[in-house]
Amino acid sequence: MYMWNYYRAMALLRAPIESYLRSHAPRPTCVVSDFCHPWTTELAANLGVPRLSFFSMCAFGLLCHHNLERFNAWDGVEDPNEPVVVPGLEERFVVTRAQAPGFFRQTPIPCWEEFADYAERARAEADGVIVNTVLEMEPEYVAGYAAAWKMKVWTVGPVSTYHQSRTTLASTLASRGLRTSAVDPDECHRWLDGKAPGSVVYVSFGSISQAEPKQVVELGLGLEVSGHPFIWMLAQERRRVRRRGRGFLGELEARVAGRGLLIRGWAPQLLIMSHDAVGGFVTHCGWNSTLEAVAAGLPMVTWPHFTDQFLNEKMAVEVLGIGVSVGVTEPLTYQASPKKEIVVGWGVVEAAMRSVMGGGRRPRGGGDGRALAAKARAAVQVGGSSHANLWIWSSDSSRA
Repeated sequence: MYMWNYYRAMALLRAPIESYLRSHAPRPTCVVSDFCHPWTTELAANLGVPRLSFFSMCAFGLLCHHNLERFNAWDGVEDPNEPVVVPGLEERFVVTRAQAPGFFRQTPIPCWEEFADYAERARAEADGVIVNTVLEMEPEYVAGYAAAWKMKVWTVGPVSTYHQSRTTLASTLASRGLRTSAVDPDECHRWLDGKAPGSVVYVSFGSISQAEPKQVVELGLGLEVSGHPFIWMLAQERRRVRRRGRGFLGELEARVAGRGLLIRGWAPQLLIMSHDAVGGFVTHCGWNSTLEAVAAGLPMVTWPHFTDQFLNEKMAVEVLGIGVSVGVTEPLTYQASPKKEIVVGWGVVEAAMRSVMGGGRRPRGGGDGRALAAKARAAVQVGGSSHANLWIWSSDSSRA
């Protein structure tokens, strides 16, 4: 329930934030707030300014969630793992309720159901939507989502690349999130400089996902036998992993010395992904990471864990054609239970990595990864769709 307490605590900030904004210049002309903070509806109304709802996820996933609820796709479906076709789309996509439960509806707890309804009402009352995606990457889903909600959708992504170029300093690339990396960025950059172009596999499951010891071992073995150099970020080493997996990870590091780099903690992800030595990405399919991989032109081995990640996987694999799935179909919880270990064997890991790494940075999923990367990078440049949307939106807001 710590997340429930977090959202309740955040809502308590409305009054002090309103007081601060009223007493300081310049006065705000618009409120942009993440959709999971519906209390900002009242904040914007009290200030007399429009409010835009921000989503750090793809329009494809947003439209799928909307259509599943709008067309009552789950009616009569008792098994959370029973496949259902997402209604209202031209292409055929199959999901289960476990994979796409809806925002804040992962568990049938009354307080979360009430919060989900509150968030939906706030979204419907917004004056527009801002999405961290690229218009040219999914135009039909951006248009579909705008039509479904009858409101303007501004695409502004990928937001993490606005100030990125090939001449960007390693220290700047490493500063994403204003967090200190667990590895020296310059040392990491030098390590990558010593590897052949497109040869390195980068592995990261984000800052929330937590693996069980057995899964850590299988993933490590898959990386080892693949023969590829790799960087593996272990952001969440739980006590069980530290206790049972410490020996294995230490032995693995010794066996792959010089070929494998294990980062225990926050990794300079943009620095790693933007380096020419990196040729593939093993990911949990969090949208920020997925979009950063698209912008870097990296094919992906997709390994979703929970929330929107299964729909993001479909975006990478089935829509864009730049990912290969390891075949996970059931979600984990934020903190994986030892009673439910969903294990992907080392052979599956190795096979998936080989399929995306066979041709260096060229994707093996049927999509044109380099063309997508060019579109993503162009979108945030002057004259690009995301840059133009950001400029037009901010100009309109300042005149409101």
